[in-house]
Amino acid sequence: SRKLVPYGIQEFVVITPGTNSEAVISESKCNLLLSSVSISLANSGCQIPMFVQIQQKWRRIYAGECHGPGVRTSFEMVQLRKVPSQYNHLSGLLDIFKSKIGCNLLPLPPVDIAIRFTYILQDWQQPIWPQQPPGLELHLAATWLHLTEGIVVDNDVYSDLDPLQAPHWSVRVRTSENPQCLLGDFVTEFFKLCCRKESVEDILGRGYAEEEGKEAADISSALSKLTEPVAAVPLPKLSVSSMVHSARKHIHRHRHIDESPLHIDILKSILLYLFPDAAVEKSSDSQSKMPTNSSKTSEEKLCDNLVLQLKSAPTDSLTYRLALGLCMVNYSYGGLPAVAHLWQEFVLELRYPYTVFSEDLKRRRRDEAPSGMGGSRQREHKASCGQGPSSAAATSSNQAKSWDSWSDSEDEFFECLSDQEDTESLRSERGPDSGKGKAEGRLHPYNDLTLLNSMEPLYVPVTQEPAPMTEDQLEEQSEVLAKLGTSAEGSHLRARMQSACLVSDMESFKAANPGCVLEDFVRWYSPRDYEEKYEVDEKGNKVLTGELSARMKIPGNMWAEAWEISRVTPARRQRRLFDDTKEAEKILHYLTMQKPGDLARHLLPCLLHAALLKLQQEESVEKIPSVEKNIQQAITQANLLLHSGSYDYKKLEDFINQLVVMETVITRARSLKDKFAVDKGEPGEATEELKKFVSSLLEEPEVVVTGAGQGLTGRIIHRLFLNAQRAALLVPGDDDLEPERKKAGESGKTSDFPSPAGREIILRTYVPRPAPYSKALPQRLFCVLMKEEFRLAGAFSSDTSFF
Repeated sequence: SRKLVPYGIQEFVVITPGTNSEAVISESKCNLLLSSVSISLANSGCQIPMFVQIQQKWRRIYAGECHGPGVRTSFEMVQLRKVPSQYNHLSGLLDIFKSKIGCNLLPLPPVDIAIRFTYILQDWQQPIWPQQPPGLELHLAATWLHLTEGIVVDNDVYSDLDPLQAPHWSVRVRTSENPQCLLGDFVTEFFKLCCRKESVEDILGRGYAEEEGKEAADISSALSKLTEPVAAVPLPKLSVSSMVHSARKHIHRHRHIDESPLHIDILKSILLYLFPDAAVEKSSDSQSKMPTNSSKTSEEKLCDNLVLQLKSAPTDSLTYRLALGLCMVNYSYGGLPAVAHLWQEFVLELRYPYTVFSEDLKRRRRDEAPSGMGGSRQREHKASCGQGPSSAAATSSNQAKSWDSWSDSEDEFFECLSDQEDTESLRSERGPDSGKGKAEGRLHPYNDLTLLNSMEPLYVPVTQEPAPMTEDQLEEQSEVLAKLGTSAEGSHLRARMQSACLVSDMESFKAANPGCVLEDFVRWYSPRDYEEKYEVDEKGNKVLTGELSARMKIPGNMWAEAWEISRVTPARRQRRLFDDTKEAEKILHYLTMQKPGDLARHLLPCLLHAALLKLQQEESVEKIPSVEKNIQQAITQANLLLHSGSYDYKKLEDFINQLVVMETVITRARSLKDKFAVDKGEPGEATEELKKFVSSLLEEPEVVVTGAGQGLTGRIIHRLFLNAQRAALLVPGDDDLEPERKKAGESGKTSDFPSPAGREIILRTYVPRPAPYSKALPQRLFCVLMKEEFRLAGAFSSDTSFF
């Protein structure tokens, strides 16, 4: 059941045409259909009202009947575009009602009247609230619930219906269907970028992209020179900073302001926001360190929690700032071309701090390194040949220090050497006694174990760290390995792809433990694959023996093959498992080739993270229970939407619309609190009353105003309407009038309220119909008078027993 407002009934049956072309328009067809309904109700004994929709659907005209014991009620409706002048007041509507019921009794029974006038406040005119939520309207309903004819006068000349005197006030707040809220607009426009397919070259043009490419190449060449094993030019003369200076001057010299999608001043400010410590005038040595605070506030913990749930980046990180910067540029400073421009500049700027860092790190490592390679090797040799655990422990820090600098100093690292070159290098380094197998790269003894073929302690070697991989790289690698299948060939190939780190560790182990065998390596690397047991020898003594596990004895085992091909090479002399220079260049190249649409998809989680965080911060101030609940649900929903490999754009669009709704509620709450001066009064009953009223206005569809127009809230509403009226009619307030005009009586008096946007009047009475001796039955007429609509809905009952 639902309520049919014009007739005031809750249970009913409606017959409607299937399509607009089948609408029942002609009067004869309407009467025929209503007669059929009347006959069916009489024959079936059904007491539920039945309605038929007649005329065009947009007119919403419903007519019908209801049959009860000895009673038949006819439901009739009239709809016009304009209000007839003779019926634009209560007196004219009473004439219609009386003529329709056709009662011949004198005097006529009194007519009960209920009136509701609705006033709409659109222009709030609050200078203290500059960011007025667009489309926010205040609907005030002034209601007179029980009036009788003769008590109130309302005709074409005079009316007693003053809203200030109405005994009942209620208020609603309405928002337009498409509110213009900044956060929602920013996120929506950025979301549209995800569907764009153009590349940076398509957007900015080939010439512009080539110019940027040359500038990037200048810095890239500087980076390559810095990371070569032997620098062809002395480091002080490379002057990376000078190269970057030159590239930037080249940009500023050849780029005209009119040709750039993004204005140079805006670009500088955004780049400064993205790279606050990368100013050209500052060197890395003069960068100030920000103080750290170990204790985290609840807001920071909330941020960390959102980062984990949304696969986002920490707030105030470079990625997070980039998402905000691109979003702002897209919405306010040029759209897609400006996004492409900023992205190119971002990649160029990204090369600069990395290059300067590499230069500084290389110079620092060179200054800290020993004066000659021989001295370094000699110290390492002495440390590794020390006796006892104390000597091994003493060498641990030295070995770790040497390992930390292996990838940056060509004195201690030789990359991509051939076997012959490696052998010759080892011989020249170790001298004629190299065949004795001197240990290198030891870290510390391992659990007091000794080698199986000798009584030498088993040492843990210094090993390379495995190459770091991002989550996307891990997923990609897993897909590649899964595609190899379960065949023997596929399994063998999969093992080879995963054996790079294993071979490196074996080579380090061989260097640290001369004369070792595979079993020794397994005892340290994978103890579960070395099975130990006690056996009785010839003399009857229990002897501890061991052997490799069954899987290690399988023919063609990858571990055995890797052990055979691995060389005796300490970690510092091995080929790097992770070449940071090459990986950095790969990353920069990948970033350079990114399309703005792909970039937007990558950064969308950060932007939604920022939007949710902002909504949660604002809600914590306004304290709106419904919004708090919706935000928690939105975080869970975002977690599901953003963790999938491919985004569901329709669901994401609906999700962003939910954010807009929450933003609208928060903005509405802030505006209402300000307009009703909730936080500006002294604590007391009045302030609590206003807080309760505003809170109810946000959570409930309609709120009753205590005391109507004479109460505290009612007086504030009255003042809002009065100010809006004066502003609309350009009438000054009493305080703005000159003293002379005040004395003359010109107080600037104007109507406190605008004309009602809607008038609803219900007329009810009990009269005998159709004859004077019939039973007195209820008669009802509902009237709606609006600017562009006039609607009457009558329910007229007749006695079917005595007629």
